[in-house]
Amino acid sequence: MRLLGVVLFLTFNLLSFDLSSQQKKQQLPNQPLTRILFVFDASFSMFGQWQSGMKMDLAKKLLSEFLDSIDGSQNLELAFRPYGHQVPLRPERSCTDTKLEVPFGRNNVQAIKNKLKMIVPKGTTPIAYTLEQCGGDFPTASTKSVKNIIILITDGLEECDGDPCAVSLALQKKGIVLKPFVIGIGLDQSYINSFGCIGKFYDASSEASFKNILKIVISQALNNTTAQVNLNDQIGRPSETDVNMTFYEEHSGVIRYNYMHTINNRGVPDTIVIDPIGTYKMVVHTIPPVEKTGIELIPGKHNIIAVDAPQGYLNLKTAGNTRIDCIIRKNKDMQTLHVQQFNTTEKYIVGKYDLEILTLPRIKLDKIDIAQSKTTTLEIPQAGSVTISKPSEGPGSLYLEEGSKIVWVCNLNSNLITETITLQPGRYRVEYRPKNAKESIYSIEKSFKIDSGTSTAVRLN
Repeated sequence: MRLLGVVLFLTFNLLSFDLSSQQKKQQLPNQPLTRILFVFDASFSMFGQWQSGMKMDLAKKLLSEFLDSIDGSQNLELAFRPYGHQVPLRPERSCTDTKLEVPFGRNNVQAIKNKLKMIVPKGTTPIAYTLEQCGGDFPTASTKSVKNIIILITDGLEECDGDPCAVSLALQKKGIVLKPFVIGIGLDQSYINSFGCIGKFYDASSEASFKNILKIVISQALNNTTAQVNLNDQIGRPSETDVNMTFYEEHSGVIRYNYMHTINNRGVPDTIVIDPIGTYKMVVHTIPPVEKTGIELIPGKHNIIAVDAPQGYLNLKTAGNTRIDCIIRKNKDMQTLHVQQFNTTEKYIVGKYDLEILTLPRIKLDKIDIAQSKTTTLEIPQAGSVTISKPSEGPGSLYLEEGSKIVWVCNLNSNLITETITLQPGRYRVEYRPKNAKESIYSIEKSFKIDSGTSTAVRLN
């Protein structure tokens, strides 16, 4: 079943492209190369009427006007691929009827307009197949700053049992295109819903509204917009800063931007420049990370992206030069968030955390509270050391004496005769049996004490 309207489907990738009337005729420094591929529906249904004339005439007029508006722009390459223009519907439709009529090049607006004038509606609507072919139309980019844009103008849905949504998603995952715009003219609501998997939809009810929407879409495609990210504390102030934030294209997972959050000289979050097309997921790399999904920017306006990221500090202290690591986990959660070294300070999202300090023996501290903008300081005693001398090789182990019980600390290296181990202050017991002694009664046991910053020698004779 055919749609009685015109749809424009636009997608693009990578960095954005600023095209104002003052900039069109001059070379802009560091402006990325932009490639726009026009995909044009020339199927038989484009003979249909809408508003003041035939759909084909209207579509040609809109495209020609747009081509005139960008003629002479710097760092811009254009191409033209129609479909449904070579094989008539009868006697049998062709689901591969598409051709790159004008390859990418600079200053080829007139070549596209000339080809456009010659197009006569003939065949069917193989949207999915055509989009697949578009993936090979773009030259291999020599730099990541190249931006590829596809603009598809069509009056109907897929007619060849293809899946345009799946093709669009595949192109996105390859980094060729991003989330599209869809502009529909007089579409039934059931058809409108079918475009949800393709992109953002705009409904035009007249030629005038169609022109206005087209200008909005083109403006979004060719211009950046501004935003600031508010990392709010517990009372809603955007006071948190100095953390990296990554913007992903939500559907493809492609990384679009990485910014280090900054409070500028005016005391407010700094303004960043972001492409307004697409839906973003932002990850703020706090500990633990904070995510915000479904971010859509309003083009031409300064956007505020707010997330709750209240943070406090954890300061771990000990005397001496021994490196000690501490595993940080959320309270009652075994997933490791971070490994922090002693004699350092780190920021964490406010809340309660469980700490496992990798000393011998290990120290476990639960429900350590990190409060907004405050520093929680934890200090452990300076370690001492013991040097254990064995008369011969053999198995052994160390235990911490806790009242009436002993707690395993570590095993000795059975292949060493002399071994030095760093231990926290406390009372310990060592158990050892010579390798060649095959009876338990030959076990040797000695107790010793470790004090902070001191060394102890234990001989197992």
